[in-house]
Amino acid sequence: MSLVVYLAAAVLALSALVLFRRPRTAVRNPLTVSTYVTILLGAVVFCCSAPMTLAAVNSLTGIPNFGAPLTYGMLTAYSCSLIVLLVHWRGGPPARIRRLVRRAVAVYAPLVVAVVVLFALADARTERLTDLDTYYADTPYMREMIVLYLLGHTAAITTLSWMCLKWGREVTGLLRTGLRLIVAGAMLDLVGFQLTKYTAVVARWTGHDLDFLSTGVAPPMASLAALICSAGFVLPRLLPAAVGHWRGLRDYRSLAPLWSRVGFVSTAPKPPASWWQLPQERLHWREVAIHDALLALAPYFDDRVRERALAAARGEGRSPHEARIVSEAAMLTAAARRAAAREQPVETPSTHRLHATEISGAAGLVELARVLGRTPAVDTVREGTVRA
Repeated sequence: MSLVVYLAAAVLALSALVLFRRPRTAVRNPLTVSTYVTILLGAVVFCCSAPMTLAAVNSLTGIPNFGAPLTYGMLTAYSCSLIVLLVHWRGGPPARIRRLVRRAVAVYAPLVVAVVVLFALADARTERLTDLDTYYADTPYMREMIVLYLLGHTAAITTLSWMCLKWGREVTGLLRTGLRLIVAGAMLDLVGFQLTKYTAVVARWTGHDLDFLSTGVAPPMASLAALICSAGFVLPRLLPAAVGHWRGLRDYRSLAPLWSRVGFVSTAPKPPASWWQLPQERLHWREVAIHDALLALAPYFDDRVRERALAAARGEGRSPHEARIVSEAAMLTAAARRAAAREQPVETPSTHRLHATEISGAAGLVELARVLGRTPAVDTVREGTVRA
């Protein structure tokens, strides 16, 4: 069982690290902080609940079953953080958000204290690493502690589900998908974890033995439910960024033919080389460097080359737009060849404005690069050594 919960903890911790990649920016956003805290608390709960961790905690403290109030206290704090996260996620007037957050903390903070106090009052001298809930189901104070942490978690999951269902009727798209994932994870938690725990504990009260529900069914169900809930919270925030970075990487690679033609003349300062640099950052630098190179090559642009290529493209039956891009690619290729050979600029440089410089973003440059990719490259010299 330790392997299952450790794996869940690792996945949650990895999600938290991805969200908190830039601490200076993240700490200014309450939503990012609350998401990070919630996912991190979930990871800590799973880590603490593993039998190996429980044994280590008990051994270090010298108190049998000390890992139980630690885990249950963390689970109660995690339950509170789920509600706080959803409050921040939904947004609204700052005063309302602060009021709801204070209410959630005011309810769950005493629960954490009560869990610790009840454990201190109980007689739990026999260490139980996997079946503590059922073994001590009839023990005074331990019984109340177990029921209390379960009720606190049930209240949080029920509230979370109700808020998500209500909000889900008002939104569409990826946000609704995320809310549905949260509800699915919450339902799995209610049925797979909490209901099995309640059933096993009540069975002990009535003299029956259904401990396998608590020890064998509940832990993996809780892990799966937490992962689904976390996906619901993280997906609407990370997926758009991931899609943006994927498109940035695609455009960055698509610009390679254009960059190979003009990169030698660009004098744009290079960004610091780092393996963790995001694709969109790389794309932005390449766009800037290419535009810098196009300005440097402007004195070599020859309208005669462009007009001949334009006439030839039209003769081949190309559309006006495609013919324009082909002619601009031909003019750029000729200019890069002259600059690489250190020839003099043309007597009357073209005043034609490239389509790639008329529109914002990388779309125009990518279109030009694709045309250049179908034509032979020219020999160029070391980057930054040619200044027009």
